[in-house]
Amino acid sequence: RWVQMVVLDKTGTVTTGSMRLVAVTTAPGVGEDEALRRAGAVEDSSEHPIGLAIAREAAARLGGLHPATGFESRPGSGVRGIVDDRAVIVGSLDFFDRRSLPVLPALRRAVTAAETEGQTAVLAGWDDGAVQGGAGQSGAGQERAQAVLVLADTLRPGAAEAVARIQRMGIRVALLTGDSERAARAVAAQLRIAPEYVLARVRPEEKANVIRGLQGDGLQVAMVGDGVNDAAALAQADLGMATGTGTDAAIGAADLTLVSSDPHAIADALVLARVTLSVIRANLAWAFGYNVIAIPMAALGFLNPLIAGLAMSVSSLVVSGNSLQIRRFRPKRPVVPE
Repeated sequence: RWVQMVVLDKTGTVTTGSMRLVAVTTAPGVGEDEALRRAGAVEDSSEHPIGLAIAREAAARLGGLHPATGFESRPGSGVRGIVDDRAVIVGSLDFFDRRSLPVLPALRRAVTAAETEGQTAVLAGWDDGAVQGGAGQSGAGQERAQAVLVLADTLRPGAAEAVARIQRMGIRVALLTGDSERAARAVAAQLRIAPEYVLARVRPEEKANVIRGLQGDGLQVAMVGDGVNDAAALAQADLGMATGTGTDAAIGAADLTLVSSDPHAIADALVLARVTLSVIRANLAWAFGYNVIAIPMAALGFLNPLIAGLAMSVSSLVVSGNSLQIRRFRPKRPVVPE
């Protein structure tokens, strides 16, 4: 059966994955440099693109970072560590709300504004006193949100056109991300992906379950991803495609590795798969048809053995020649105006 839905991981697949810090909003009495210094120190131990972008910007602006201690990571949610003898948490608004950490209305508005623009907003929070006796205890009470760090990622060139090509093939396209619904829909709008196909707030460990759920609805699903967090989903999908710039875990779990990170390579692979399947079907039809007719005729003596042998050679040449057509495959890509 044909693939009926292509699920695209957002960060690193349809976007460049190179996040950059574009704005910092702080609570009263908190300076931008203070927020960057603390958030950057904790994120310096992270491997997530968002954390790396925060640490990189903080180091560049402040001339270096002091390492955090007691680093803890909660994939898809946030990170925690001790900086300047204070417990510092960096994570999503949802992460702060789940932990019942106070967030000022002004900071919530900053998050909403960023997500409306399709940007990613994370909160940095700490308490007002030094840690006493360990990573989990503070001298001045509960941590609270102190700043909003806004980061932006850019779509890969040609991503929207590649999505349109896939849709013209009659295949539905869905966007999968851990971002908020608002931010995910803003990116999906740029890609012309319908809101009902936006799969937002999906934690890394839930991605495979999302794919399994789509398959449970009777869909043949292709998953495209590039990160360690995508490996389980790639393995679960009917067709897993990893980008060539992806991690070893993603490449190992996928059925197909795209050498290029160009989004058009996804559409090219699907087109080539259809061309290949058409050639296979044509070869099978020819081979079965030839044998159904020729074998009985030869058995009943209506074909001279010499003619039968020659016909068998011709049949093999037809199948081989038809298969070689695939070598002439060249994707027809739309011309994108500069």
